[in-house]
Amino acid sequence: MQTLEILLVIATLAILAEVTYLVVKLPRQNLSRKQSRPILVDTSVLIDGRIIAVAQSGFIGDTLVIPRSVIGELQFLADNADHDKRARARYGLDVVKELQAMPHLKVEILQDGSKAEEGVDERLLTLAKKHGAAVCTIDYNLNKVAVVEGITVLNVNELAQSLRMAYLPGEKMLLELVQKGQDAHQGVGYLTDGTMVVVEHASKNIGQTIEIEFIRSLQTAAGKMMFAKPVERQSPPIPKQKPIGKRRVQPQTVAPAQVEAVVEAPKAFHSDAKERRHIKRPNNKPVRSSGSQQSSRKPKTSSQREAALIDLVDKQQ
Repeated sequence: MQTLEILLVIATLAILAEVTYLVVKLPRQNLSRKQSRPILVDTSVLIDGRIIAVAQSGFIGDTLVIPRSVIGELQFLADNADHDKRARARYGLDVVKELQAMPHLKVEILQDGSKAEEGVDERLLTLAKKHGAAVCTIDYNLNKVAVVEGITVLNVNELAQSLRMAYLPGEKMLLELVQKGQDAHQGVGYLTDGTMVVVEHASKNIGQTIEIEFIRSLQTAAGKMMFAKPVERQSPPIPKQKPIGKRRVQPQTVAPAQVEAVVEAPKAFHSDAKERRHIKRPNNKPVRSSGSQQSSRKPKTSSQREAALIDLVDKQQ
């Protein structure tokens, strides 16, 4: 009886071991059988150089395939183009060398000829269809044509656009502050993607939704963080009160006698002037001297000057 029990225990352990093997080993075998997809690299990606940072991060698990026609185009630009294009083409050749030196990255050179008669872009599309590969490029037109042809495109520009900060410095938004920051005056909120936003001088607004303005961003290996400041609500300027009108002058009371004196003054002046006009003026004829033909005039007296002034006043009236 004991022997039978021992056999049952051994059989049970064997079954458990077999099930464990099927659960653990078989998925790994399926993953290992998966064939890698080659990635054809365009000239624009090598000249750009950001492919190095992407490869160093380990996100490229497939084989990078650089056609010989692409290297031939870089060589042609390095020899025959202007100064700027020569410098960029030489940098592209250095990028190829640096990619080959990465130990965890597999890079192959596809010998398709040093020169593409139909053009490098057309050669890349043909090779992608032939080998079932993807095309890595930042050329806008090549990207559009590859999508139309049904070819998978890996665009570094699209990758950078998707990884950029959701908000740039200077932009504003409404944010709910949920807790205090590391400093006593800071308030902390979170964006929809989980990004932490530290708001300066906002500890008094914790639990409220306020408008903030982003001032800077910080990208680290642990994640990204943004800093902001609260937007102060400025009260509208108080318009200056304009005077409604001129200051009203209180009328002064004038005695009737003064009014009569003011009215009678011009009349008296005119009557006096008329009386003086009828006064007989002295006949001041020039006296001629016996020994001279020239006449000399005597200076006017005060009465004559007064009469002349009265005549001038009458003419003006």
